[in-house]
Amino acid sequence: MAQVKNTGGGTAEGDGRAEHRWPAVASIVVALVLYALLPSSFLPAVRYAVVAVCVVLLVPMVIINPIRMRSETPFSRWLSIGLTILLVVANTVALVQLIVQLVQAKSDESGTLLLAAAQVWVTHVIVYALIFWEMDRGGPVTRALVKRSDLPNADIRFPQDEDADTVVEVARGSSVKSNWTAGFIDYLYFSLSNTMAFSPPDAMPLTARAKILVGLQALGGFVILVLVIARSVSLLG
Repeated sequence: MAQVKNTGGGTAEGDGRAEHRWPAVASIVVALVLYALLPSSFLPAVRYAVVAVCVVLLVPMVIINPIRMRSETPFSRWLSIGLTILLVVANTVALVQLIVQLVQAKSDESGTLLLAAAQVWVTHVIVYALIFWEMDRGGPVTRALVKRSDLPNADIRFPQDEDADTVVEVARGSSVKSNWTAGFIDYLYFSLSNTMAFSPPDAMPLTARAKILVGLQALGGFVILVLVIARSVSLLG
């Protein structure tokens, strides 16, 4: 995997492709808030510890790239990956707890658990968006600063990657003609669509690891939806 050790503003090509830091930061904050506000039956001490550690990891990442994703060192790369892994593990544990509690819940607990299911589902979308964002083509900084010919193999194919030979107004925005690269919003949309449709949307996973992750995400979203529907039907009945 290509490793970028840039402490300046990057190349002219990178300046055009470097994405804003704050969509990812805002999504992480939303995920942490939703995770922290889960019901008390979801291991409160562990949840607060996870939130505290994630905040500690997030602060230096923002300092290194306060506005745009232009700089990366091995330290900052591992901070970012570590935060993502921690969020994934924490929300997976919460998902397992949710499944157990929904199956065993009494009627007077259902309202609280249905709200918790929505919190876990939204966090599920965000954490997988972070995984795809960090994984595809070496991560956000590599995608911005490395020449296309030197980029790692793509894990996800976006429509812009194959639109260069379409009508003019579409082709102008293609990867080839506009130097476009996917940003966090693109991965968030991919994650949201995959969780709702249980299959990839307009973008497609290419590598084995991407297909495994897409499958796991769809499975998690499907399980939450099935259990929420079943619990809602039992309440109405």
